[in-house]
Parts: sequence; C-alpha cells; structure tokens
Amino acid sequence: MALIVFLHGASSSGKSTLAAAIRATSNLPFLHLSIDHLRDSGAWKPDTYPDWSAARPAFFAGFHRALAAFADAGNDLIAEHILDTPGWHGELQELFQSHDVLFVGLHTDLKVLNLRENARGDRRKGSAEQDYDRVHKGLSYDLTLDGGAPVDENAVRVLDALSMPRGRSRFFAS
Repeated sequence: MALIVFLHGASSSGKSTLAAAIRATSNLPFLHLSIDHLRDSGAWKPDTYPDWSAARPAFFAGFHRALAAFADAGNDLIAEHILDTPGWHGELQELFQSHDVLFVGLHTDLKVLNLRENARGDRRKGSAEQDYDRVHKGLSYDLTLDGGAPVDENAVRVLDALSMPRGRSRFFAS
C-alpha cells in the first residue's frame, strides 16, 4: 500500500509550492506528479492537439492510471490535481482504493489566486476565478489548509496529519 497525498485546489492555489515544501521537509521520498510537470517538460503540449476537447478524456484517463500505477508499484506520491470534471473523482477513488490517501483541500482567497495567476503568466486568464467558485463543492477533506498561509507551516501541518492515526480517507466518502 502506497501513501498518496492528494493536493486539491483551484489553479494558482499553491499546490506545487506546497508539494515542494512537503518534499523538502519530509523524510519520505515522495514522487511529486502533476499535469504541470508534463506540460513544463514538453511531454505534453496542449496547443498541438487539433481538437483538445476530443482528446482531453483520453489524456486524463491516462494521467489518472499513471498516478495509480506509480502507487501500485509501491511509490509514495504527492499528486496535485483539480477535480473539475464529472467522473474524475469516482475514477480516482476506484484506482486508489487499495492505498492510504490523505486528501488535502487547499483553499486560497480569490484575490490571492488572481494575483498569483497574473504573476505566473502561464495560465488562461480567469481560470483561477472559474475554479474558485466550484472546485471544493461537495468535497470533504482529511485536512483543509489556507493557501495564503506560510507554505512551511502548511507543509508541517500535512506531515503532522500523516504522523497521526487516521481512518479511511474522506477522499473515498464523496
């Protein structure tokens, strides 16, 4: 059984920064996997698809299976993702059912999201605001964090949560 720290929040909420801080603080050799890594490495170039809407379901089905395959092979993961498409949560629940998941909700103020989005310049303008209104609806987390809080404090909170006895993750509840 692998450990999966699943970071969930709006675009520009601080998931990647938090994942890096967790890895820098933890004694566990977490793999950190995200769509951004595929894009930034050049492995995935969304603008090269003639019809991204048609290709998107297969791409994300593959990404989800890749996350599960790394965990199934015994790798502990920090996975960052935005569950913004119907069916994705259920698909990942099934794929991760044999693993220990810590479901972390990263809530970040809209003003902060917009500032980060503008500073990054690699996001579609308005994507953070679009996510803000809907990304957390209907979800119950094992740990909820303020994405505007100091990242080192949030990393410690995640690692503290991992060190405490936990029941079945809320990831599987909704």
